[in-house]
Amino acid sequence: MSKEIQNLKPEAIWKHFYSLTQIPRPSKSEQASVDFVKKFATDLKLETIVDEVGNVIVRKPATPGMEDRKGVVLQGHLDMVPQKNSDTKHDFEKDPIDAYVDGEWVKARGTTLGADNGIGVAAALAVLESKNLVHGPIEALFTIDEETGMTGAFGLKAGVLKGDILMNLDSEDEGELYVGCAGGLDANIKYEFIPTPVPSGMVAYKLVIKGLKGGHSGLDIVLGRGNSIKLLFRFMYVVEKSLGARLASIDGGSLRNAIPREAIAVVVVPSSKASDFEKEVKAYLNIYRSEFSMTEPDLSFAAEKTDMPSTLIDEKTQFNLIRAAFGCPNGVVRMSDAVPGLVETSNNLARVYSEGNFIHAACLLRSSVDSAKDALADKVASVFELSGGQVVFSGGYPGWKPNPASPILKAMLEIYKNKYGKTPEVKAIHAGLECGLLGGVYPNWDMISFGPTIRFPHSPDEKVNIETVGKFWDFLVEVLKEVPKK
Repeated sequence: MSKEIQNLKPEAIWKHFYSLTQIPRPSKSEQASVDFVKKFATDLKLETIVDEVGNVIVRKPATPGMEDRKGVVLQGHLDMVPQKNSDTKHDFEKDPIDAYVDGEWVKARGTTLGADNGIGVAAALAVLESKNLVHGPIEALFTIDEETGMTGAFGLKAGVLKGDILMNLDSEDEGELYVGCAGGLDANIKYEFIPTPVPSGMVAYKLVIKGLKGGHSGLDIVLGRGNSIKLLFRFMYVVEKSLGARLASIDGGSLRNAIPREAIAVVVVPSSKASDFEKEVKAYLNIYRSEFSMTEPDLSFAAEKTDMPSTLIDEKTQFNLIRAAFGCPNGVVRMSDAVPGLVETSNNLARVYSEGNFIHAACLLRSSVDSAKDALADKVASVFELSGGQVVFSGGYPGWKPNPASPILKAMLEIYKNKYGKTPEVKAIHAGLECGLLGGVYPNWDMISFGPTIRFPHSPDEKVNIETVGKFWDFLVEVLKEVPKK
């Protein structure tokens, strides 16, 4: 672990971010980070609450002369997405993140960095710790499990927080202020299959597609990157029909909110068709590299002979699964009419895997239009239900409707222009910020989201730009000083 990031400027943020990299905090396993924040705040003798779901709330009084300002809630989430390259040995439940400085960026070796949302959390900790900042009443809200279900935001109770303004520190482009976000919905699909004996005269292959960039299934969905699951089942559709390929097992993708980077299947084909199968793999490698020459330069697709599986997925279930996975809507479904360049509706076929006598699949649907999200859910359900799958939707959360008359937006636009000589862009985001849920519990809040520049979140390529962390911090400090009066 490189400690050089502790010496970066502003040290107030980077020292806390370094501490967070040393604490394992994958989604649903954030207790160590909860304990860390609780101890940090109580050591500062600040009022600290851990609510019944595990969110941490810390209150810091206004500095002298600022008692008449509106209360600000600084909000970030404690969990991080646990993604690693297949050749990286790392246990997200036990191991620290190996972060390092690479030129203008901070990165991690072979894993996600956790700048999403570790930088936002670190900024809030720096505000709580500082004895020099000028600010009105501050509440810091550190939520849990944002990445896999927004459990903390769902569990937050009304009446606990006293602030008037929510500053969500979880967006990923410095110089942009976010005033709206997409809602989301999880689709969980299940097939039960009958294990069947492997016919005689077959040869087994381990089929692997990897090297894809993956990324955030909301922010990066518009980039046209490959989905390893879709590409694998596209190939299986062809070789099932032409070569009699049979599927023994499948393991594609990892997390519902990450574009799948890798997929592995064990496949058998008749020995007489083995050479044809190998030729098809090479042919589709060339097809995929041609189609994704700009977006996926490191794409790899290969088959190697492997041990014969004991059983196969029955032919009917295989037939249905291949067609459903291949046909499932994926990627951008519709661009926004209201906001040029913004994705309105999308789906990410995030996970397909076999376990025991079952095949499980998962999608994350997003849309800033509730009716469009509902229609997409019906479309996804129809594809899988037609093929005999059981579909259950869960974890739905609302979007955040922009408020162009927001007082804090007006103030921050003016502050940024005065400080940096240009007006920041005002945007909505095709991702599930917690603002939608939190604003439902506290409808009086004036909300805004901002942060430094982070690239490739939810993937091992995640990185945060060092210079923009400094600008983000300086801007936050100035905004807290100029918060409107009550």
